[in-house]
Amino acid sequence: MSPPVPSAGAAPPPPPPPPAPARRSRSRLLAVLAAVLVIAVAAVGLAVFRPGPLADWLGGGDGAPTAGARTPDLAPQPVLAGADPNAPAPTPDGVRAALEPLVGAAALGERVNISVEDVATGQALYGRGQDTPTVPASVTKLATGVAVLAARGPGYRIPTRAVAGANPGEVVLVGGGDPTLAVDKNGFYPGAARLDDLAAQVRTALGGTAPTKVIVDSSLFSGPVYGPGWDADIPTGGFGAAIAALTTDGARRDPEEARKTFDDTHGAAERVPQPDLTAGRSFAKLLGLSGDAAEVKRGSAPAAAGGAAPAPGTELGKVESLPMVRLVDIMISDSDNVIAEYMARQVALAKGKPASFDGGAAATDQVLGELGLPADEISLADGSGLSRTNRISPSLLTDLITLAGNGSHPELAAIFGGLPVGGWSGTLGDRYQESVTEAGAGVVRAKTGTLTGVNAIAGLVTTADGRLLTFAVLTDRAPAGTLDETREALDRISSALARCGCR
Repeated sequence: MSPPVPSAGAAPPPPPPPPAPARRSRSRLLAVLAAVLVIAVAAVGLAVFRPGPLADWLGGGDGAPTAGARTPDLAPQPVLAGADPNAPAPTPDGVRAALEPLVGAAALGERVNISVEDVATGQALYGRGQDTPTVPASVTKLATGVAVLAARGPGYRIPTRAVAGANPGEVVLVGGGDPTLAVDKNGFYPGAARLDDLAAQVRTALGGTAPTKVIVDSSLFSGPVYGPGWDADIPTGGFGAAIAALTTDGARRDPEEARKTFDDTHGAAERVPQPDLTAGRSFAKLLGLSGDAAEVKRGSAPAAAGGAAPAPGTELGKVESLPMVRLVDIMISDSDNVIAEYMARQVALAKGKPASFDGGAAATDQVLGELGLPADEISLADGSGLSRTNRISPSLLTDLITLAGNGSHPELAAIFGGLPVGGWSGTLGDRYQESVTEAGAGVVRAKTGTLTGVNAIAGLVTTADGRLLTFAVLTDRAPAGTLDETREALDRISSALARCGCR
């Protein structure tokens, strides 16, 4: 999850956005879109179930639980009704009348940028600084999720391979960038690929040859392991980690303990500084190595060669991650920063760019532009939103959500599965509880973002008439010491949309 406040003290002034190459100018998505919101994940043969208005659209069946889901979901029937595509549409004047008294709340600070759109038609209903790139915090994950679903597809699985090394008995563990890879059944992420399964494959493939050494190949990723613009306490604060192509359990030192304390710590957990070597040591032990033989080193997998099997480079085994739709689900619902950085690198790999912070940011920008979104209104330094140099406009976010829901790109619909529900789940579970915000409970699904002085929310809301709207509210100059008040002020805006027909 996003850290409630990653660093103490008053918020520093947001730095200027990093320089970006010239991009095409904005082209507003004002063409008439499909009147009925179509959410289709059938192409990957998966049924995704989540509480909320999108549950019916996504189909029934039991979905894999997210990392934070430690108890069974309650029955969703009383939570949210589906949106009515024939409901009367709000008017810009009606939305303005509902929101104008709220956007000047002192707790929101001196800069509040907002966009509201009708999902069925794409019509812009309200804007205030809507095209202004703003620090988005964890709302960045919506852009990352859409980009990776577009670039990889909902059904893509990330491989982790073992190949034969240069010498008899050497095994090279090759990281493919799966952040959820587990050591065994006690891993942090339910249903994740496991090293013990891979070790069993390796022993079978080696036949009578005993394992002698493990080498780890994490060369798929390049560049710094910590992101540009991250607060100084992120590497040690438990919400971020060193990003390496080979890791287990999101680099958590004790995944079992992290799972038990997830709710109390808001997802923070101690992380290991060298995830690839830690994973390699675990793999060596699974192969029965001990003492000096269990120590691992970094190297590169040799190219496949001829000769007696298993020849150098011969694949000895492979395990694959959960499908991309599930990884995006967990990333959104738990606001998992580590998964987000790995998803950005998958976008980079799919677009032929270096799997690094810079490569992931550039590839995400490229994919969003290819989808017809205003790429001049986004400038990223990471995929999670931990970086204070990220900038996204509210209107890009509402355009993005509309695009994911209008049926033109069914693969993007998976972005909705993990969205927290107001007063019900995820980062919105304890919000929309007051009388001034309770109208949004059960009818708001949104991604939140929080850094010191930065508060954001973007998602969907169903109006009192049953019309589905998308909204984004970003404020990056909130007063110090007002986190609860700022969140309530944000929630009052979406609750006002839920309460009114806005006509």
